Amino acid sequence: MLNFDPVALPQSSEQLRPVIRAFIADNLPEGRRNSDFTSGHDTSFSAALGAAGWIGMTVPKRYGGSERGYFDRYIVTEELLAAGMPVAAHWITDRQTAPLLMSHGTEAQRERFLPGICAGTVFFSIGMSEPNAGSDLAAIQTKAQAVEGGWRVNGTKLWTTGAHLNHYLMTLVRTTPASSNRHAGMSQLIIDLSSDGVEVRPIVSMTGQGEFNEVVLNDVFVPTDALVGNEGDGWQQVTSELGYERSGPERFLSTFRVFQELVNLVGVSPTAEQAAAVGRIGSQLMSLRRLSLSVAGMLQADKSPNIEAAMVKDLGTRFEKLSLEIARLAAPAEGDRTAFDQALNDSLLLSPSFTLRGGTSEILRGMIARGLGLR
Repeated sequence: MLNFDPVALPQSSEQLRPVIRAFIADNLPEGRRNSDFTSGHDTSFSAALGAAGWIGMTVPKRYGGSERGYFDRYIVTEELLAAGMPVAAHWITDRQTAPLLMSHGTEAQRERFLPGICAGTVFFSIGMSEPNAGSDLAAIQTKAQAVEGGWRVNGTKLWTTGAHLNHYLMTLVRTTPASSNRHAGMSQLIIDLSSDGVEVRPIVSMTGQGEFNEVVLNDVFVPTDALVGNEGDGWQQVTSELGYERSGPERFLSTFRVFQELVNLVGVSPTAEQAAAVGRIGSQLMSLRRLSLSVAGMLQADKSPNIEAAMVKDLGTRFEKLSLEIARLAAPAEGDRTAFDQALNDSLLLSPSFTLRGGTSEILRGMIARGLGLR
């Protein structure tokens, strides 16, 4: 059964909004705004954000975090995305790696990695998908063979965002051979991307950028203390980790800049058709925000809303693509379309990745069906 309880952001969290807006105004990078959280890898901005306490917000202070709640983090995330800030450097690390280390990491791993993560100076990529195992993570073939002092890892990871720039790869591997239980025998290892045997091959997308990568692991030695959680618990860990990836504000704000520029373009006197288009996008955006906030409330209550997060991601993916088409058809031909066309073109070129990251629609709908007892 799905459980989306209505959630309102507390006033104490809302009070952060003008504070983060002032920070953004003071640290606004030069150049055009980014259209998506995967674009704009700016280590200087990430470091400034970390110094201000806006990274690792739910991490305890003893590890360098701000020790705030998920609602506070939600406000900061919304403001950064809506303003088009260059958050790609730290995004995945803050969203997924830090909570994973807090839940399953050893004390030594927390002390080693979390202060740099919270400072916006240490960055992780996620090594889940493979050439023959996309959203079907149970089909991974990357193997970690036990050797003296650790493991030897061989395999290939695909769609690893930022691996050509980041420091570490949180890697899902098989530490025991596949069996009839496809979800058994998997573990997570922290792999230093500067290690011998690691080859990062950028994949240039239609945007002309190479944010995606193929990472080839050829007999890479990984020490024993790089194991996250218990050996064999990798499947349970990544499914909980994906709950953070699938439910945040990026699910409805990835194309927000297009919506903003459409509103600016039609102005204060839109035609009936233009007003209807703005209303259609806006109403769906706010509905998704309510669902996303509900998941944030579950995370705040230390629950595991994996199925609810999958629904937010599936609905968000459809909204991302539909909103672009609505905006394209509604935009007037006259007027200064420069900003609108730039935002629309950026998002259209990024749109094929929307259904890849965080799981394809087919996989997500299968999860939802199982959660509802329909399969």
